[in-house]
Amino acid sequence: MSAVDAKIVRTMCPMNCHPTFCGMQVEVEGGRLKSLSGDKDNPDSAGFLCVRGRATAEIFGNSKRLLYPQIRDDRRTDTWRRVSWDEALDFMAKRMRSAGPEAVGLWAGHGGFTAGSAMTVQLMQRFANMYGCQNWHPAMVCWGLGGFGVGLSGALKVNTKEDMAENSRMIVLWGANIASQPNTARYIVAARRRGAKVVAIDVRRTEAAAQSDEALLIRPGSDAALALAVMHVIVTEKLYDAAFVEAHTVGFEELSSHVLPFTPAWAATQTGLEEGQIASFARAYASTRPAMILLGGSSMHKSANGWNAARAISCLPALTGNFGIAGGGLGPRHGAHSATLRNLNAGMARPPGNYVPDQMPDIAKALSDGRLKVLLLLGTNMLSSFADAGQISHGLDKTDLVVCVDLFMNETARRFADVVLPGTAWLEELGFKVTNTHLYLMERALEREGETRPIHEILKSLAESVGVADFFPWASMEEVIDAILNDATTGHATVGSLRAAGGFLPLNVSAIAYADRKFDSPSGKIEFSSPQAARVGLPPLPVHSDNQASPYPLSLSFGRTLTHFHAFYDEGQALPSLAKHNVAPQLLISPVDAEARQVANGDAIRIYNERGEFAAKACVTGDVKPGVVWMRDGWVGLNHLTSGGAVLSGDALSLFHFSVGQSDYGARVEIARRQASP
Repeated sequence: MSAVDAKIVRTMCPMNCHPTFCGMQVEVEGGRLKSLSGDKDNPDSAGFLCVRGRATAEIFGNSKRLLYPQIRDDRRTDTWRRVSWDEALDFMAKRMRSAGPEAVGLWAGHGGFTAGSAMTVQLMQRFANMYGCQNWHPAMVCWGLGGFGVGLSGALKVNTKEDMAENSRMIVLWGANIASQPNTARYIVAARRRGAKVVAIDVRRTEAAAQSDEALLIRPGSDAALALAVMHVIVTEKLYDAAFVEAHTVGFEELSSHVLPFTPAWAATQTGLEEGQIASFARAYASTRPAMILLGGSSMHKSANGWNAARAISCLPALTGNFGIAGGGLGPRHGAHSATLRNLNAGMARPPGNYVPDQMPDIAKALSDGRLKVLLLLGTNMLSSFADAGQISHGLDKTDLVVCVDLFMNETARRFADVVLPGTAWLEELGFKVTNTHLYLMERALEREGETRPIHEILKSLAESVGVADFFPWASMEEVIDAILNDATTGHATVGSLRAAGGFLPLNVSAIAYADRKFDSPSGKIEFSSPQAARVGLPPLPVHSDNQASPYPLSLSFGRTLTHFHAFYDEGQALPSLAKHNVAPQLLISPVDAEARQVANGDAIRIYNERGEFAAKACVTGDVKPGVVWMRDGWVGLNHLTSGGAVLSGDALSLFHFSVGQSDYGARVEIARRQASP
């Protein structure tokens, strides 16, 4: 094999484990992927690559991969016919013209962001602006509600994991399971070796608990109650930093009165913790400086009370003077980006029209009402990612055209797609990713398999087919990336400068958020009392909402594990290394709840409520408390149990530049043993 035939390419893992992406090195020989491993020189991951990243080698040469455009003439069948790209695009364009732009919707998921999210999101928005169709920001299905909560306080930025490892004396992993950002674990370990105390707060005993000195297991949706009680202790025992509060916050007097009823005894009834545990944690947090809180990514924000949790928790570093110092404040979380990326659509807006808001329940209603006739799904399994999947199914069934762009078939495509288009994998296109500290180039390493195409080419071709001129005025994606990266925080980096630097560059950002004490709020201070919230009809002070009464006694919660990532790769089933770890759904249930229902470990069970039911196996464990059951997300059918109700509405949806229109994923359920078939 000649040197020309073999090469080593530096890139990044295609998984979107915000905010700590992992580096990869791939070995290509004879035009084929020979090996894939962690990049030891990557300053963020230092060679770490979890099973999800290693499994991506199985995408290539996979018999299940979509390689050609296909059309199905009857959704009731599984009969697909291979077509050319021209025929597929013409088929789509005719349906789009018939429906009209406002009846066409664009929605992308994590699968559309494997080579970087900024390009897909911005080009989708550009297409929607120029064509006049519906388009929704993908943050709503992930971290948007958490961002809304911290945004009301003015604390959108975070300190880095490196700062945490070097300086934090206390680390609170509040709903932050390291399965979501696994390479953060070594920084937590380093801090702990240095003597830092680590506390994990979650609804189950997670992987993060193994790296913790103390684990506080609380009821789902009670995070805000715990934070309010911590504030009560800090205020009433005068443990707050008076100088910081005076100089850098607003609304302290109102907050001081507001938190008086929220005693540890009250919070004990809400969270399931003991009164003494709550008071002890509050005193330890207030007296240990610097202390850093790592907020959970998306799972803890998926209930109706989720944004209240982020709102209340983000007040704690301000009370204790932990913002703007090394080792303090808030640590890495989903959606907290240090770099500023240029918006290619600045100054561009959609023509006036009747647009469906960035709100999941409104999208579901528009589908059910028949208002949306054509839906283009880019790297997403909508039935897996949207709450109240029963309503989504009803709506998808009424559409005239559903198009799915992906690497593999998924449940939404199997049941409702009329057209499937084969997307490229990350090694087949040029891209970039950004962590809190570095910018990384993702070079194209392989030729495309079959007739696969990247999303930007699909949108470009579709724009031409429906008569949208000048959608893609750039000569190449390299020019697009150069334009997006043109900012002082990236050092005005380009693809060329990244190549010259070996594939990555440090960002021009501080490791310490808000070192200048200029916060992201209208007042420039941390706002305990938020005029923004009041203006859109929300409580100006942090609150906790009690769970509504339900005839179903168990609170269902869910999140990630180390062996899956939402619904990627057909719920992980298309890649053997992941499929063997995800054979069938398992529900974690406490021994107390299992015994009360005569359920043994490994029993086949049904999980049910007023919306539907779901089959699983019981995993009886002390990792969850009585009254709480837990399952990893992404299983087909799981969201038939979740609420789907609106959490925010009206002007609140457009308060920030990111989407906050997530549904309530809360679910109260009951379980029973499944009877064997006769």
